[in-house]
Amino acid sequence: MGRGRAKAKQTKVARDLKYRTHETDLSALAAELHGEPAPSSADEVEPEVLDKWSDYADRRD
Repeated sequence: MGRGRAKAKQTKVARDLKYRTHETDLSALAAELHGEPAPSSADEVEPEVLDKWSDYADRRD
């Protein structure tokens, strides 16, 4: 008993995943499956961002 709400949420999520249109980057997927680095600049961080968070870095050597 008590599974009604949980099951309803799972059903909602499943329907959303099934019927939602996805913008899939097939070239990035192929590169990932072949073990190549993905053509993305997401790994590059701007220096301003690094400076902003440098005060919170762990300074233990």
